[in-house]
Amino acid sequence: MNTLISADNTWALWSILIGIAAMSIYLEQTYAWASKITGAIIGLVAAMLLANFNVIPTAAPTYDVVWGYVVPLAIPLLLFDANIKKIWRESGRVLIMFLLSSIGTIAGVLLSFMLLKNYIPDLYKMAAMMTGSYIGGGVNFAAMAESFGTGEEWISALTVADNLLMALYFFVLLAIPSIGFFMRKFKHPHIDAVAENANKEEGETLAAQYWGRKDISLKDISFAVAIAFVVVWISTALSSFLSGVIPKGNFVLNLFNGFLGNKYLLITTFTMLLATYAPGFINSIHGAQELGTFLIYIFLVVIGVPASIPVIISQAPLLLVFTGVIVLINMIVSFVFGKLFHFSLEEILLCSNANIGGPTTAAAMAIAKGWNKLIGPIVLAGIFGYVIGNYLGIFMGNLFQLM
Repeated sequence: MNTLISADNTWALWSILIGIAAMSIYLEQTYAWASKITGAIIGLVAAMLLANFNVIPTAAPTYDVVWGYVVPLAIPLLLFDANIKKIWRESGRVLIMFLLSSIGTIAGVLLSFMLLKNYIPDLYKMAAMMTGSYIGGGVNFAAMAESFGTGEEWISALTVADNLLMALYFFVLLAIPSIGFFMRKFKHPHIDAVAENANKEEGETLAAQYWGRKDISLKDISFAVAIAFVVVWISTALSSFLSGVIPKGNFVLNLFNGFLGNKYLLITTFTMLLATYAPGFINSIHGAQELGTFLIYIFLVVIGVPASIPVIISQAPLLLVFTGVIVLINMIVSFVFGKLFHFSLEEILLCSNANIGGPTTAAAMAIAKGWNKLIGPIVLAGIFGYVIGNYLGIFMGNLFQLM
């Protein structure tokens, strides 16, 4: 199909991708309505509209660069705070709720896979992708897609289903605090605190306050980018070597090969070890979170590009059911465990959000709602989801492959 901008117009496509990311951030930090929707959803929807109106192509080498280079570099930058000791110390309560919500994701993937495995070919690949994505985030989605060699047509179709459902679910999460049933059944101290506190800065959204100017130097930028490149380089080279020497043949060997031969798991592991055992050095580098988040915004724009509603209706309607079951079970399990263990409504909503969308969207929701005391803990819990998402995705994919 002809588009206004051709697939080989590299500079134009990069300008659009980065421009949408920048516009989304600007809107989120400037207007209250955009802050409530979140910049992530704005960028995703903007890309969907441009693709559906044939302004930009649904496939292009530029998008491949984002998947192949931008995503791997974003992982270490986002994991500079993945100090396991710090995560437990500073967000233990939220982390527990996050892990309980993750059980909902795993249960949802298992149920959805068993219901649909006879109707969708190679569903184990997509089960691995959604396990990683709905415990971690978009970077885990990309990592599992490459790890299991999922075909581009299925990646596009699953992306459409995932994006459509994720956008709808985020609107549901944002609306729940205004529904009387949930307000009566769950405690909500942070909502109450916001209602009592009316001294917000006029003309400035909560997103703008959170992502305000920070102390950062040229050295910080150079060190953050250099470490990210080195970690990705070493992980890619080592994973390629290990995947070639570790034999396959049964579940245990395949799992062992999948773990040690996967560059995304090595990227995650190396960065986590650096953050945990060299915290003084890593913490002295400012701006890594901002750089990584901006790269993720670009990636969110790219995954919105193939989100054509006619495609999901004509090619893969069952994938919408597949992802829908996972999200529904995650939500049910999150609320059941949350009620059982006396978590607040805000903690339950943010942890479910962090599972389905990752720390970026969860933090955006906490910022938009003014739940300031939960921003740091949910970001750390979501980062932990990045860490375990790849491991659990590899495990579930190899397990389902035998079924």
